[in-house]
Amino acid sequence: MSECTHDCSSCGESCGERTQPQSFRKDHNSAARVGKVFGVVSGKGGVGKSMVTSQLAVLLRRRGLKVGILDADVTGPSIPKAFGVHQRAMGDDRGMLPVPTSGGIELISVNLLLDDETDPVLWRGPVIGGVVTQFWTDVIWDVDYLLVDMPPGTGDVALSVFQSLPLDGVVIVASPQELVGMVVEKAVKMAEMMDIPIVGVVENMSYLLCPDCGREIPLFGQGKTQAAADAHHIPLLARMPLDPQLAQLCDRGRIEDFQGDWLSAAADVLEKLPSRE
Repeated sequence: MSECTHDCSSCGESCGERTQPQSFRKDHNSAARVGKVFGVVSGKGGVGKSMVTSQLAVLLRRRGLKVGILDADVTGPSIPKAFGVHQRAMGDDRGMLPVPTSGGIELISVNLLLDDETDPVLWRGPVIGGVVTQFWTDVIWDVDYLLVDMPPGTGDVALSVFQSLPLDGVVIVASPQELVGMVVEKAVKMAEMMDIPIVGVVENMSYLLCPDCGREIPLFGQGKTQAAADAHHIPLLARMPLDPQLAQLCDRGRIEDFQGDWLSAAADVLEKLPSRE
């Protein structure tokens, strides 16, 4: 330990003399312009977090807003494929340039940096967390809204994002099963511990719409998300269907062509929320 200068703002040590709280917040690239920043999170994998992120981005873009997606799910990136983006991200002397989709949404993902997008990312947690932080500090964003597609759970990368980025709030994605209460509670508690506002919950795979009569069929039973949201006094923003056409659009890289208004209310909330900065 070096000699104490009694200037806690420039010191990373944790000691009894510390008089100021330590902040891990990072500034974005000096050439970037970033408006509101929202994380899309879940307490477990497989609930459609990337699908929700993609559709929210498309809806905001359709409203004439500049939108970007920071793909923080480094070991399981799916955002570029959903948008049909396969070219490498480039850069200049100012920093890294995000890759635009056909609809003008800015993307950055580890898949856009690999020689082969099918290569696995065999990195340890701290390295992955560092890469995600660089997606914030090094990329030259020009967006009104930046959506962060988080990895599942509450591990190293989620902690890095919560500590490093000035999140204006998080949207929690869940599925209708019984265990949703526990899953939502984990995500809620992490956001509360990190002092991040919770925008609300989106229930994905809520129902299948019968192609003949239009009736909603709850394949996984009646959703439990409303009860979980009520228990934590947060709004249920949307119930999304299990729609085979959405999966087909993602497989073809054409998620920007989706039709549906189930997330419109969630997009309204994101637009109305003030920035924390």
